[in-house]
Amino acid sequence: MIHIIGGGLAGCEAAWQAASLGVHVVIHEMRPVRQTAVHKTERLAELVCSNSFRGDKLDNAVGLLKEEMRRLGSLVMRAADQHRVPAGAALAVDREGFSQAVTDAIESHPLISVVREEVARVPADASMFPLIVATGPLTSDALSAEIAALVGDEHLSFYDAISPIVLAETLDMTKVFRASRWGRSLRGADAPAPAAPDPAGPACGVDDGQGDYLNCPMAADEYGRFYDALTGAESATVHDFDTATFFEGCLPIEVMAHRGRETLRFGPMKPVGLVDPRTGRTPHAVVQLRQDNLAGDHFSLVGFQTQLKWGEQARVLALIPGLEHAEFVRFGMVHRNTYINGPTVLRDTWQTRSRDDLFFAGQISGVEGYVESAASGLIAGRNAAAVARGEEARVPPRTTAIGALAYYVSHADPRHYQPTNITFGIMPPPPPGVKRRAERKQAQSERALRALDEWIAERPALADAGAAP
Repeated sequence: MIHIIGGGLAGCEAAWQAASLGVHVVIHEMRPVRQTAVHKTERLAELVCSNSFRGDKLDNAVGLLKEEMRRLGSLVMRAADQHRVPAGAALAVDREGFSQAVTDAIESHPLISVVREEVARVPADASMFPLIVATGPLTSDALSAEIAALVGDEHLSFYDAISPIVLAETLDMTKVFRASRWGRSLRGADAPAPAAPDPAGPACGVDDGQGDYLNCPMAADEYGRFYDALTGAESATVHDFDTATFFEGCLPIEVMAHRGRETLRFGPMKPVGLVDPRTGRTPHAVVQLRQDNLAGDHFSLVGFQTQLKWGEQARVLALIPGLEHAEFVRFGMVHRNTYINGPTVLRDTWQTRSRDDLFFAGQISGVEGYVESAASGLIAGRNAAAVARGEEARVPPRTTAIGALAYYVSHADPRHYQPTNITFGIMPPPPPGVKRRAERKQAQSERALRALDEWIAERPALADAGAAP
């Protein structure tokens, strides 16, 4: 038997993998006994930030990581694929359908039990059973202090922010056009059609059937007014904010804005690859909205995570064309994100260096992103099952995305450690002679999938892991 603290993406994936290998699992999830500041339900694997799992093609590292996870029988990827919503070349999901699918799968598995309780301590000796700590970025104060005592000075934290979500029917669709950047879309014959309201009809450029995002175009003067209001708005009070560190990949939009007047136009508001069908020109700046649920009545503002006070958010965001009278289903907010210094604490098997029976997985282990968190849980779950069965813990080759992520977390420079998303940059370079960037990525992806298939073939039982009970 193994025990897992935390029923998020990493914890659920770890449980599914271990149970699929025939090992009994107990998940300890503190909600709803104790809620967090940002969770809204008691479902497992609830997505509290974006509903996007990012790129889904093999020309980017996270797309490769997803394909590797699919080949390893990932529950998270199965649920995400089943509940995807239009998002161009990315994989985005209906967050409620996704979390419900994961919850149903976990609760119906005959080898998995879910106990709703807060765990405040890490057992000093878990030699009777392997233990996976997968408590995520919102680890409770009591357990966070326990982990800090366990790992010493290597315990770190930073602040994270989430984006607002608007009610689609309150958008002014006469000012908004539908398009994916460069016309890229994953929508096919079997994909659900976007359900954004179209009261004005195709003539206004709202739904030309060529894209999965809603785009709010801005002229130069509109961008200027928005920028001035954003940089002058009042932020919410965050405990210890003066010393807070934000993850660079998820900066609040007002923090980015303070770096320079044009910063947003080269970041979340970049207009490249988009043409306003009403003018035939590329706008000065664009705010993109991504469908947040399958019904298509909720849209999130892409890259607009924020720490502004809610009243200020309503005032500033109303300056975006099309959002003048928008109703917000959820305002953006800031929350603490806790993680350990992986290189000083972890091996590439996701076991701690000091104890074979203790694992960390998910964002608390020092990865960033939904897919990366689930991937770490996938390997931690398999290896915890191996330990429970008296077998050797294993990790895929470093030439795979999932192996490279494990290597980074356990071997990066501990003096300047920050959580990371998967990138081709942390994987070994492609074979010599491949010069073009696109070809290098393709070569890395092809090599990774070959290496993963060979790794799986070394132990045939791995091919059966992740199957439905």
